[in-house]
Amino acid sequence: MTAQVVSAKSSGHEPACDTVLSDVRNHIGHITLNRPQGLNAIDLDMVRQLQRQLDEWATDDKVYAVVLRGAGEKAFCAGGDIRALYDSFKHGEPHHQDFFVEEYALDLTLHHYRKPVMALMDGFVLGGGMGLAQGVDLRVVTERSRLAMPEVAIGYFPDVGGSYFLPRVPGELGIYLGVTGVQIQAADALYCGLADWYLQSARLNDLDRQLDNLKWTLTPLKDLQGVLARIAVQRLPDPPLEKLRPAIDHFFALPDIPSIIEQLLEVTVIDTHSWAVDTANLMKTRSPLAMAVTLEMLRRGRHLTLEGCFELELHLDRQWFERGDLIEGVRALIVDKDKKPQWNPPTVQALDAEHVASFFSGHEA
Repeated sequence: MTAQVVSAKSSGHEPACDTVLSDVRNHIGHITLNRPQGLNAIDLDMVRQLQRQLDEWATDDKVYAVVLRGAGEKAFCAGGDIRALYDSFKHGEPHHQDFFVEEYALDLTLHHYRKPVMALMDGFVLGGGMGLAQGVDLRVVTERSRLAMPEVAIGYFPDVGGSYFLPRVPGELGIYLGVTGVQIQAADALYCGLADWYLQSARLNDLDRQLDNLKWTLTPLKDLQGVLARIAVQRLPDPPLEKLRPAIDHFFALPDIPSIIEQLLEVTVIDTHSWAVDTANLMKTRSPLAMAVTLEMLRRGRHLTLEGCFELELHLDRQWFERGDLIEGVRALIVDKDKKPQWNPPTVQALDAEHVASFFSGHEA
């Protein structure tokens, strides 16, 4: 859904405009999320516009490929419009339920799309933005890219297929990203397999020019890869997570959230103690319930199909507004802005394993 509190602005009053722009140039369908003041956070209407456009182009023989981007220089997409979902729930409306069903269907459409799709992941790529980008063929990051699935910061869990793509990141890196909600930049995105190409943001216009003049062959995906190969790279030196990998693989393979935090504070792996303490302190600010459910969800997701992962996320969604911490998290961080969420339970020590397990009851793995 959303990835961070930066999407708070998305519910503000913006000038009237088309929130999804589309055009076709040189057989490429270009889609722009056009809500820059809200960091291109998506709402239900945008989800429906995106779905209609992708469905139309899927059967249009004149469109060979699709490029997806966000307007402005700050964000590809900062996630879902969580304030709108909060208001829907508070008013007893079905809007928030419809949003998840249709957003996940859109994400699945991108995972299975019959034509190559390129996502220009410039700026923030958070929550729902990751859901859009992780299903496409060519994921391009820049020096401005900030990727994250930090739903636990607002009392939620990493959805939009996060239960599928995070556990498939090497080792325990994806578990770490989902449970802590930390942001990563381009080098780590490439290292984790959450991006494919790095391109300097100053060359995005150059990319557009090359796409506009591309001479197509019978294999559009290879044609697009050829363009990127001329101006982009697939690796960057010294990704920070590479050095932290032994520690992350140790701590985030532990059985539960209390054990992870306890060992982060007490055990030193190589020379990562300062990072470990900072990570433990960060986790203490997150929703204990959201972290515990996230840990279980991601470990289950390792053994599920893509469709099975989305089904599991919907199973959790149906309960979460009533039983989870999301409403309180949005209240504290976005509505009242007191930044003092009253999580339930309030600490990881108060977590009850049976209560955590109850969220998965009735879902067949």
